[in-house]
Amino acid sequence: MTLDTDTTRRLRDGMARGVLSFPLTSFHEDGSLDPDGFRTHVAAQLATGPGAIFPACGTGEFFSLDEDEYRVVVTAAVEEAGGRVPVVAGVGYGWAQAARFARIAEEAGADALLVLPHYLVAAPQDGLVAQLERLAARTRLPLIAYQRGQVAFTADSLRRIARIPGVIGLKDGHSDLDRLQRLTLAAPEGFLFFNGASTAEIQARAYATVGVPAYSSAVHAFAPEIANAFFAALGDADHGRTDKLLRDFYVPLVELRDRVPGYAVSLVKAAARLRGRPVGPVRAPLTDPSATDLAELRALLVTGLDLVGAAL
Repeated sequence: MTLDTDTTRRLRDGMARGVLSFPLTSFHEDGSLDPDGFRTHVAAQLATGPGAIFPACGTGEFFSLDEDEYRVVVTAAVEEAGGRVPVVAGVGYGWAQAARFARIAEEAGADALLVLPHYLVAAPQDGLVAQLERLAARTRLPLIAYQRGQVAFTADSLRRIARIPGVIGLKDGHSDLDRLQRLTLAAPEGFLFFNGASTAEIQARAYATVGVPAYSSAVHAFAPEIANAFFAALGDADHGRTDKLLRDFYVPLVELRDRVPGYAVSLVKAAARLRGRPVGPVRAPLTDPSATDLAELRALLVTGLDLVGAAL
């Protein structure tokens, strides 16, 4: 597959236009899937102009969805998007299971797949490459590799995966800018790169200096007004406004996020609920924030929204 495809062009255009949205998966209070709530949430996300949407990924609790639920979620995202923006669905675990999810995403009409880090074990570079080779051979959809946790590609491996038909990009969650610069330099022209750091805005300027300006925004899932204001300030090189948003909102949010494992998702869901979004609770093994942390989150959200002229 050439890198100059309709999907890569649409993704590249979207990346330049807005943040990448990773919608939350809605659950009822008993933990069952809430398809109507999810559709409402995705429609609201789309209305705020993201460059693409990535359903059933990390923020969308892919790891807690069974195959039937996954089908409902990806199908709903595709239908709500209606072709307006690319829909990139998450797949993961080992390549055999990832291929099962890939078939579902194909049938649902997704445009591409984000290949989440494989399950549990560490692996050598040859194995990381083989994982993508085997998955690419079993799907017609373009693949974006995600390096995070136990997955970290060398420059040589990046060259190898970029030659795999169907692999069009890499999302980075390590924030090792030395390694990332080597990867961008090793990549062929047209290969896509994404900043996938937790609360990516914190490092957005640094990523941009090594040629990776596009980023995913968890904040967009609950406060698109803040996420879009930051994206605009960054694009305008308005360092004063960028610093103000970082100092008064994003940095305190990260400090709160880092208190408890899993808060990278459960705080986002809690903030969305504070704004009346029908996303419900997280599923175990994640836990919802404590009352104390929820109160702090609410105050921080009010502050952030005030900075951009919005209200809770």
